[in-house]
Amino acid sequence: MSVDHYENFPVASILMPRRLRKPVAAIYHFARAADDIADEGDLPDSERLRQLDEYRGELTRIAAGEIPLLPLFINLAAEIKAHELPMQPFRDLLDAFSQDVVKKRYTDYDELLDYCRRSANPVGDLLLHLYEDATPVNIAYSDAICTALQLINFWQDVAKDFAIGRIYLPQDDMARFGVSEDQIQQGIGNEGWRALMKFEVDRTRALMLQGAPLGSILGGRIGLEMRMIIAGGLRILDKLEAADYDVFHRRPVLRPFDWVIMLAKSAPLRF
Repeated sequence: MSVDHYENFPVASILMPRRLRKPVAAIYHFARAADDIADEGDLPDSERLRQLDEYRGELTRIAAGEIPLLPLFINLAAEIKAHELPMQPFRDLLDAFSQDVVKKRYTDYDELLDYCRRSANPVGDLLLHLYEDATPVNIAYSDAICTALQLINFWQDVAKDFAIGRIYLPQDDMARFGVSEDQIQQGIGNEGWRALMKFEVDRTRALMLQGAPLGSILGGRIGLEMRMIIAGGLRILDKLEAADYDVFHRRPVLRPFDWVIMLAKSAPLRF
């Protein structure tokens, strides 16, 4: 399965218990299809929003016990019913994708976190429901992990996002470190840029570590899956740091050897 989108999230990996691979794949396909509506091709914004509204209509049908019209949602409806999944996380994802269509800048970190609450955290919420471990404590840990993963994607993809007119770096942080949009457009990684990115990377690493206990709370292969996800996110942050934050010329990705390192670092924590 291609993971061009949601690449830092688990996508029916070999570590995922077989019984969960089908529902995880259904969630992934929904999220990717909706994300593609918001991001891909040359559709006008009005058409993107219309198609996302069509998806909302399908969720309304599922919630009402009606048969969806689109094939994608027929599979999703079956998994929602089989695993008693909540509907709100799916709606939140659509709200985030709709926001991507119309909102291209973020004033401050709190505004960005609010976006992550709807663009990333719902994935973890749904996974915890699949694991039958959706306690308030676990959801709080999951939210920290998922938000960190979303932020890591933003820091990886500064140049890619700018090419489609978006900047997820908080505007007040950019001003604080003297980084302009022209600088991003030109790919200038000067001292101010490195200071800005170090600030964001350090903050994101702290957030990921805040959620790390979840990997030890969850048992078996699910726990190992979660610890590998956490280790992968931290590994990308290490690579950003090692590249001196030059995301304009060297987008950090996980290589085969990185998976060996991640596995070595994925032993459960002891409390």
